[in-house]
Amino acid sequence: MSKIKIALCQMNVVDNKQENIKKAISMINEAANQNSNFIVLPEMFNCPYSNDKFIEYAEEENLSITLDNISKLAKKHETYILAGSIPEKEDSKIYNTSYLFGKDGEIITKHRKMHLFDVDVKDGIYFKESDTLTPGNQFSVADTDFGKIAVGICYDVRFPQLAQINVSKGAKILFYPGAFNMTTGPLHWELLFRARALDNQVFCIGVAPALNENASYHSYGHSIVVNPWGEVICQLGQKEELKVVEIDLDEIKKVREEIPVLKNKRNDLYEIVEK
Repeated sequence: MSKIKIALCQMNVVDNKQENIKKAISMINEAANQNSNFIVLPEMFNCPYSNDKFIEYAEEENLSITLDNISKLAKKHETYILAGSIPEKEDSKIYNTSYLFGKDGEIITKHRKMHLFDVDVKDGIYFKESDTLTPGNQFSVADTDFGKIAVGICYDVRFPQLAQINVSKGAKILFYPGAFNMTTGPLHWELLFRARALDNQVFCIGVAPALNENASYHSYGHSIVVNPWGEVICQLGQKEELKVVEIDLDEIKKVREEIPVLKNKRNDLYEIVEK
């Protein structure tokens, strides 16, 4: 099966966990009604993007009301659901964690954000995830009916080595649920997704929260799908929106035959090695 219908759930996240879960459920049900094979939620879809809220909203995996709801929906609709990310608590640590659920409702893989968003842009954005969060250290490549896919989260997309290693493991689609801001988003969001897709000749997909002007952190939105040729085949605006996009994985083979970048790599001179 080469063609996949992927649902981008660019939802508005508010300071109310139950309301966020309710909105996610609504969007997932609508995406399933549109015959989506793979449904994607944004980074921190159940929690405002704020260090104090990460602590307040954090859930343990086995006790998570958020994950329980997503699991039931994946099983009900027999579809894959990438639960963007939530603040996951384990012992005394909190992680920014994404969960991929299979069609049976079971967790296939999870990804803890490797690269924490610690930035200080003059006259722009200041944020330090490391004030609250702990970085993950595992690569997250999973088998699906469509082949292998890989998961990163937001700031992870800035690191080409992560994408290259995931593609070397066989990933055909790179997913990055993310919440870029109004400083970095306009300049870097599309550029980075096109770069990762073009560098590796794969599909690269980002799903963001909608812009909530009442929140302390303003998400850029603009959920995006880029093909292996580096073309943007779908990009949303800033408002809440559900969009189902069909992609054809056969495009990967075609592009790699036309411009054999991966084949022409000088592995005799350089290589990226997983630690």
